[in-house]
Amino acid sequence: MGTETDTWKAAAVGFPIVTLLISALFALAYLISSLLGLPSTINLPFGARAVGGACVLVGLAMMGWLFRHRNPAVVIVSTYVTLMKLFRRASLEERAARTEPLIVDGPQEFVRNPLYLGVIVMVLGWAMLSTSTFVFVATAVMLIWFGLVLIPFEERELSVLFGEEWKRYSEETPMLFPFTKTKKRTRRQS
Repeated sequence: MGTETDTWKAAAVGFPIVTLLISALFALAYLISSLLGLPSTINLPFGARAVGGACVLVGLAMMGWLFRHRNPAVVIVSTYVTLMKLFRRASLEERAARTEPLIVDGPQEFVRNPLYLGVIVMVLGWAMLSTSTFVFVATAVMLIWFGLVLIPFEERELSVLFGEEWKRYSEETPMLFPFTKTKKRTRRQS
């Protein structure tokens, strides 16, 4: 993909697929909640709901910070490419429309997967703010999907695509939760 127009065209294809996957995760969470007979809401005190509102804002701020360092269309395209590799069991070496270099500044200095962390924090905040049981379950489903399926696959893909550069970065930077690595990090230039 050579131009920004090409990137936005690819994002227009990828966005519905990514949205469909997110919708499927929420539908699964609703189904789990229904099958378990969970109440539709949880009675949370005002303070907990206020924390939920703060989480939504923190998640949105994290996404905004990420998009200052990565074009949103490129994020959608790379997510789409990764999902298609996962579902088609395609070769990890296939770059497809994934053209950007390894980004290690901005929120990526603190976690390797700031988009997923932002989404989880935002959805958890939404659950606390709305007191919706199924949104709490959706948060757990997303955390499981990201932690057990998508992130491990994407990290194998990035290891193949970026080799030694990825290896050094992943040794220094936590996967999902900041400040969980004890190794001293060094600041890098991107």
